[in-house]
Amino acid sequence: MNELYPMKFNPIFKEKIWGGDRIKTVLGMNYSPLPNCGEAWVLSGVPDNGTIVSNGFLKGNELNELVEVYMDDLVGEAAFERYKTEFPLLIKFIDSNDSLSIQVHPDDTLARRRGLGNGKSEMWYILESEPGAEIIDGFNRKLDLKIYQEYLKNNKLTEILNTEKVHKGEVYNIPAGRIHALGPGILLTEIQQTSDVTYRIYDWDRIDDKGHTRELHQDLALEAIDFSMPDSFRTPYKKLLNQTTPLIDTVHFTTSLISFDKAIMKDYSELDSFVIYVCIEGKVRIEMGSSIESLKKGEVLLIPATAGKVILSPTEQSGILEVFIS
Repeated sequence: MNELYPMKFNPIFKEKIWGGDRIKTVLGMNYSPLPNCGEAWVLSGVPDNGTIVSNGFLKGNELNELVEVYMDDLVGEAAFERYKTEFPLLIKFIDSNDSLSIQVHPDDTLARRRGLGNGKSEMWYILESEPGAEIIDGFNRKLDLKIYQEYLKNNKLTEILNTEKVHKGEVYNIPAGRIHALGPGILLTEIQQTSDVTYRIYDWDRIDDKGHTRELHQDLALEAIDFSMPDSFRTPYKKLLNQTTPLIDTVHFTTSLISFDKAIMKDYSELDSFVIYVCIEGKVRIEMGSSIESLKKGEVLLIPATAGKVILSPTEQSGILEVFIS
């Protein structure tokens, strides 16, 4: 069997009522056929939405098919034992040209009790934001279910939501149970559990091009909502040039930022996990053994769990998100 190598994938594009054109214009995916492309799923093992390898001898194979064949060589022993043949993470780019619905995702326990597979915890890295762009992230006061239902019943939900003005380079951790939404004018990358379960609570009373409102899931959302208040909504970090800067470390994924203008070497020989590189700035040459790939802004590379040393060489000031399961 041929050795695994760094793999690139063909994106899956998603038309959204709130989508725009920045996935094409800013991230260079001008081959997207969609006029309102809200999401590009650049690495996905979601059933019926698996991304396809675009390079090397495995070109044409779907991600979960590779997990079935290569098992822990691809994803690592712990991840294969836990997730079996489903790749555990989904990587997206999201362009919000309008407000997304106010929504919440179930955690693993609730999702599995409802027969929905994994829950959905996620994080956002802001790539671009227009002046004044905002997100909804949790509540702005302490609540309980009864008070929440009163505001919802009286069409005053927005009065209890926390808003944050966002800027390029900021990081937001959105654990399952956190009520949230993107406002207009934001381009980001999202790292999340493999799940497509969303409970839509409010959709701004808008209608689609056929005159229909989108389905809401207010009752299903009730048990999913976490009413606790975090100490901080934005994840603080200090960017370090030519070093690995930790961002998010959860049971579902670990994400770091590598901002660099000279070559660095990463040694993954003791890491029991695949590694995902998400290029957020510039262009990078990546060497793993005899395999060489290039990665530019808007592209993703999957490094197999069998990797040892990987050399990252930027051709200009560059930045990548490094994602794995710890």
